[in-house]
Amino acid sequence: MKEKVCGNLLIIGGAEDKKNECIILRHFIEEAGGSNGKICILTVASEVEEQMGKMYVQVFQRLGCTSVEVVHIKDRKQAAEKQTVKALKEAKGIFFTGGDQLRITGLLGGTIAEKIIQEAYHQKKIIAGTSAGASAMSDTMIIGGDTDTPEKDSIKMAPGLGLLGGAVIDQHFSQRGRIGRLLLAAAMNPLILGLGIDEDTAVHIRDNGVLTVLGRGTAMIVDASSTVMSNVCETGEQRPLYLSPVTLHVLSEGCIYSLTNRSMLNS
Repeated sequence: MKEKVCGNLLIIGGAEDKKNECIILRHFIEEAGGSNGKICILTVASEVEEQMGKMYVQVFQRLGCTSVEVVHIKDRKQAAEKQTVKALKEAKGIFFTGGDQLRITGLLGGTIAEKIIQEAYHQKKIIAGTSAGASAMSDTMIIGGDTDTPEKDSIKMAPGLGLLGGAVIDQHFSQRGRIGRLLLAAAMNPLILGLGIDEDTAVHIRDNGVLTVLGRGTAMIVDASSTVMSNVCETGEQRPLYLSPVTLHVLSEGCIYSLTNRSMLNS
């Protein structure tokens, strides 16, 4: 399955550094045009949107971006308001905060705001998401599930924004022990890649399908396409997952990986 990548995505595993070097957020600013760029912060995932928006405005301004606008979308009607549409159209970079990924798809899906985000994606504008904002970028997103021994019914999934095809994303990855549920997600559809991203870590995916890792942690890629033995489709008594073989790629800062070829390009 060829991964659908035709935009410019910065997918962050959550809890990115906001006080010190801020490598990931500085990278986002550079991709959005630097000090002359215009950033639109979408707090739609958060239930404390005012607090969340204010925090990111302060961080981005401290890092040198003078044009930062926050858009709060509390209901689907607001997703069509003139101010929302204007902010999204004028933005050179769009940033999704954390919170609940179902709020992103539930409040944006099928709206004018979502259409403009898709247009921005095809125009190669940088679109970033952290935590829940990261999970929502794929065709199908993980919305919950146990993080211990993976069992068939221990994961919940839902449609995402569809900016990244052929992959499913999990965040706060090592910190919350989510390898089990990512393996289960990959087992449920071996054609897709599982992408798990640690906190203060990001992957930058360009329109050629090449992924580069930034930050202090790791990104893990689960490739179950070569699996020949799995019990994920078995019915009856619930059993822990078995899956063999499965390929794991563990990537750290500076590592480059081709989503299209499913191979590492350097180390």
